[in-house]
Amino acid sequence: MSVDPQILGLLSAMADRPALDPAAITPTILREAMDQPIPVETPPHVASITDLTLMLDGRSLAARLYMPDTGDASPPPLTIFFHGGGWVIGTIETHDSTCRALALASGSAVLSVAYRLAPEHPFPAPLDDCSDAVRYAAAHGASWGVDSSRLAVAGDSAGANLAAAAAMRLRDEDGPALRHQLLFYPVADSDFSRSTYVEYGNGEYFLSTQIMQYFWHCYLPADQDDGGLACLVDAPNLSALPSTTLIAAQYDPLSDEGMAFADLLEKAGNKVAAFNAPGMIHGFISMFPYVTEAQNWIDRAGARLREALA
Repeated sequence: MSVDPQILGLLSAMADRPALDPAAITPTILREAMDQPIPVETPPHVASITDLTLMLDGRSLAARLYMPDTGDASPPPLTIFFHGGGWVIGTIETHDSTCRALALASGSAVLSVAYRLAPEHPFPAPLDDCSDAVRYAAAHGASWGVDSSRLAVAGDSAGANLAAAAAMRLRDEDGPALRHQLLFYPVADSDFSRSTYVEYGNGEYFLSTQIMQYFWHCYLPADQDDGGLACLVDAPNLSALPSTTLIAAQYDPLSDEGMAFADLLEKAGNKVAAFNAPGMIHGFISMFPYVTEAQNWIDRAGARLREALA
């Protein structure tokens, strides 16, 4: 399938933005250029939004809780969401509308976590934050009005990488049990020779090989052993993980590694539903206000979450 016409319209609009000089990229330049939410005239409606502070060991993290309007007096389940941005950019604000839409589609409360960013805080600091945020949510969720016995993790891109890695760490450290992981176009490998990098990594479809190389350089020092908690396809043990919904994008440089990771999860004995969304590009979930198929995929993902957390 060719690129979705509504996606092409957005790509055309983005083409008017000043190009970034790859040789001069810094985290500050990237954040100033990219940490702007997609404008949404009428954000998806949720029952309430509360800004929270998660008091972790030796640090605190900002978080935002989205409560769905379920029409039911019983507490909703909770999905802990980690935003994308190559571990370097992205904020609670850039993913505000996405989290609203996910809460609306799933009937699950959504906790969006502002984990620390690289290169100021390289691996494993962002993963430490995400893992500890899940533990904190499990311990304090009842006070927020959610059912913290029904937990899922979710994220997009680098956030999906962190969600999957947190699920592995929590399994190994007897952390809170997770019922599901929802992974939108996850970063799963640092092999830039994969076929979809070759086909789609020139920047024409929003994400480029060059920027992904920069993100990996910021997140994982070259001499550091990540134990498969950054490069997910190298994880030594992928068994006994929560059921998984993985949604890749056809024209995304990461689509090959995402589908490969889904295959590894399934071969390890996990329940996996993996999709390669036709006509879509990296980051398409956040484009739902303008792309009909993006909203359709949020609805499908929400239905998967709803079923897993029932």
